[in-house]
Amino acid sequence: MSAGEKMKELHSFGESAEMYLKSVAELSVAGEVVPVTTLAEHLSISTVSASEMVHRLQARGLVEHQPYKGVRLTEAGFREANGILRRHRLWERFLTEHLQLAWDRAHDFACMLEHATDEAVIEALDSFLDHPPTCPHGNPIPDANGKGAIPTDRPLSSLAVGEGGIVTRIQNEDSRLLRYLEGHALRPGARFQILEVGPYDGTHTLKLETFELMISREVARHIYVEGDVGDH
Repeated sequence: MSAGEKMKELHSFGESAEMYLKSVAELSVAGEVVPVTTLAEHLSISTVSASEMVHRLQARGLVEHQPYKGVRLTEAGFREANGILRRHRLWERFLTEHLQLAWDRAHDFACMLEHATDEAVIEALDSFLDHPPTCPHGNPIPDANGKGAIPTDRPLSSLAVGEGGIVTRIQNEDSRLLRYLEGHALRPGARFQILEVGPYDGTHTLKLETFELMISREVARHIYVEGDVGDH
């Protein structure tokens, strides 16, 4: 079966299969396998349902499943996932910059539009937006060939007390997480310094421009940063 035939068959699955591929791409770090339980939790479905779709996608050469470890995208699956991410992130740019929607609402609407937009429309949208490199949440937008910049930043949770930096992107664009971060001014470009890390629960106390903020270890895992701004 040719690559084009595989993609046509993928689209026959509907939105569900595309969401699986996109989710694996978002959850995978440097190509690492994603546990099926993690994928199921991310999609708010049962592990059994996630396993069934993983096997269907594996049969079509789009993912590799390693028993008791997890799943990763094949080259074909990676290209398809990046195409979905490209549509999603370009729509987010348009919705936030030109319709002035909040970034969490833009994310929700982009999740719907990404499945129903022809490639010709996406290329016109990319040109209209002047080829933005990232979405509003800082994540790279793949090009028309399915290639994107490889981030060199690291999660805030990996920093030690006294270290600081600039927020570059929010990985895992969950609407609830985006609303929380928006409400606390933790957006790409925000400068911070770590004042304290809790010894048991890993709560991070951050110093931002004009106030201090406490966030959980889980939230800190989804905030990516670079550089070191030293003392404020």
